[in-house]
Amino acid sequence: MLRFADFKPVSLDDRDLFSGHYRQYPQVHSDNTFANMVCWNHYADYRFAEADGAIVLASTINGVTSFRPPIGPKNPALVGDVIDLAVREGGRSPLLILDPANEAWIRELYPDLPLHPDRDFFDYIYQTGDLADLAGKGYATIRRQINHFRREHAYSVEAITKENIDEVWEFLVVWCEWRDCDSVPILAYEKEAILFAVNNFFKIGLEGWIIRIGGTIGAISVVGEVNADMAVVHFEKALPETYRDIYKVIMAETAAGLRERYRYINRECDMGVPGLRESKTRCHPAYMVEVHYATRGDLEARCR
Repeated sequence: MLRFADFKPVSLDDRDLFSGHYRQYPQVHSDNTFANMVCWNHYADYRFAEADGAIVLASTINGVTSFRPPIGPKNPALVGDVIDLAVREGGRSPLLILDPANEAWIRELYPDLPLHPDRDFFDYIYQTGDLADLAGKGYATIRRQINHFRREHAYSVEAITKENIDEVWEFLVVWCEWRDCDSVPILAYEKEAILFAVNNFFKIGLEGWIIRIGGTIGAISVVGEVNADMAVVHFEKALPETYRDIYKVIMAETAAGLRERYRYINRECDMGVPGLRESKTRCHPAYMVEVHYATRGDLEARCR
């Protein structure tokens, strides 16, 4: 029987374990990536257990725990163990499903179990070439904004390296002061997450780009891998009050830097924020990675 005591925190030491496992069982949602979990562990307390060749993930936010279906070989008995554990230890929505393959399999195993979509946490997936080229009528406004930026500012683009990583850290301190991160709880969590990412940039296996204007950093992106075909932009920060439309520039330049290696870019979810949803939709995603959950009541009534 799987127990919550079997789960241990995700740490930097687990990078090789996850990268090896995910090569065999590729992921699609950003929240399951090692980089996301290790950077946001202070907020979501990500934990994992190894069982029967699979990895089972759990997260706890504000004292409420949810579990995810096993990542590994198909094993109906292990799924049942996870559901039992979710009912014993989880909150009101104790089972979270972050990929279409596991959603289809759960529906096959438990056809009467309702799975509820959580639109706020659907990931937006874009064709890398679309964001790099911004071709066609659908991108006309963004293209015009970037062209205006280029007329106003002579800028350079460079990869984040060991030589400039300290400048990136200093830029983020300035960004957090501008946003007054410490006064808003979720921004304070994000501040800790992105500074952890920069402080452990190369240990985690991240990459990223800088927009530099007159020698000063105006924007940065921090990128990781979801699978061999997809990168994810974990963080994208800029000073738009100083440099109008610079967010569009860092988006396009990051895509240009990724296009030779990744067909898709995952730009994560919108968390239900109206302005963020509008901006992500305006960039024309190729598709969404849906998120579903099962409630405790449904699990108790329908399963086992």
